[in-house]
Amino acid sequence: MNIYSRKQQWKWLLFAGVLLIVAFSLLISSRLVRKIAKSEKRNVELWAEAVKRKALMMEATNQLYSKIAREERKKVELWAEANRLLSVVNDDNSLGFVLQVLRGNETVPAILVDEKGRIIMSRNIDTTRAKTPEGLQMELAIMRQQHDSIPIDAGEGRTHFVFYKDSEVFEEIRKSFEDNERSFIKEVASNPASAPAIYTDSMGNIIAYGNLDTVRINQDSTYLTEQFQELKESGEIIEVTLSPGKKNYIYYMESPQLQQLRYFPFFQFAVIGMFLVVAYLLFSTSRRAEQNHVWVGMAKETAHQLGTPLSSLIAWMEILRMKGVDESILHELGQDVKRLEMITERFSKIGSQPKLQPENISEALTQALDYIRARSPKTVDFHYHLASKILVPMNIPLFAWVVENICRNAVDAMDGQGSLNVELIDQQQFVYIDITDTGKGIPRSKQKTIFEPGFTTKQRGWGLGLSLCKRIIEQYHRGRIFVKRSEPGKGTTFRIVLKK
Repeated sequence: MNIYSRKQQWKWLLFAGVLLIVAFSLLISSRLVRKIAKSEKRNVELWAEAVKRKALMMEATNQLYSKIAREERKKVELWAEANRLLSVVNDDNSLGFVLQVLRGNETVPAILVDEKGRIIMSRNIDTTRAKTPEGLQMELAIMRQQHDSIPIDAGEGRTHFVFYKDSEVFEEIRKSFEDNERSFIKEVASNPASAPAIYTDSMGNIIAYGNLDTVRINQDSTYLTEQFQELKESGEIIEVTLSPGKKNYIYYMESPQLQQLRYFPFFQFAVIGMFLVVAYLLFSTSRRAEQNHVWVGMAKETAHQLGTPLSSLIAWMEILRMKGVDESILHELGQDVKRLEMITERFSKIGSQPKLQPENISEALTQALDYIRARSPKTVDFHYHLASKILVPMNIPLFAWVVENICRNAVDAMDGQGSLNVELIDQQQFVYIDITDTGKGIPRSKQKTIFEPGFTTKQRGWGLGLSLCKRIIEQYHRGRIFVKRSEPGKGTTFRIVLKK
């Protein structure tokens, strides 16, 4: 297993560990949110239950109010009937009973009038008003507004009428009922669950609201209506029965604090994720810079070490020539010495920005391909019919290194048997060099990672060749190198793009 594969495994293991931590944190956060949401809902339910109990008390009060009203009307009707009997009863016993009934009404204010509206008799009227006709007329006007009159047959075709109003006791009960109703509305407005709530009647008219922005409500006339519509569409509803046939409603939803807590873990992980990404990028940049520094030092040290034996080889060639060694042998030896000198020059230029000169790229490609072709198996067919002179800013030794490296890898991928085709495409601003082999191909998942330092499929490889090729083309020549297409078992095409 090469170093790149191990690095990839560590990356996946770390990624899996991060996912486990995130999943565990989200699980804990979601449990906490559900617990708080359950508690908040329970508080609203308790509040709603208290509201319902308050409504039941109001309903009971209303029933009591109606019962007292009926009793008082019956009492007035009985008092009116006693007044009628007073004019027709002759015996003392019946007369005493009638008078007792008349005196029995000690709470309900009442006034008896004839058919022309003239006051005949009054009962339980305020003493200050009862003393003057104007006071009685004022009381009569109030009674006419409160209740319908009670007709009495006065005989001889005449009809008298009894008007009455609620007693002081009944007024106190009604006042207490109204206080309870105001207290109920106030209780609705002071929602203890911190959840936005709106209390409406059966017609949808807003009576009260709680936990809403009162400042904005005062400034924006449409804000309350918009909040009500939102609660109706996405909130919960509680039905409140105040009295038979009368139902009010409470609309509410989760509090803003709970909603923020629900989404806070995602925001937190996003921030942590951004921090980790930035830290990873900084770490990778620092690590890559350190690696580049090591490679540059190694390349320069290699060039320095090659310098001494190269000087010795040149001297030995002269000695051999002086001794009359076969010139063909010296020629081949000289070619290898020149090759070593070029390699030394390549290594010495690693780490420094090379000077680019307009060169004929067709000639540079032909020389590099001829060199590789002469040192490759005869079972590998090379095809390269390049265009005429095309000038491109380049450094020939470094560029030749890239071409030789890609071609050598292609020969290895074909196991020394196949076809290698090089095509030069001239465009207006760019030059494209496509190098196609019939080798094993590269899986899609590895087409980008093959340029990473340390990636190799060879047992004795260092994984630096394609990494240096990418550095030479993209950093030194400001071009691009990438896998144009590849299919396992059919071959691969590398494309180099250079600016003219």
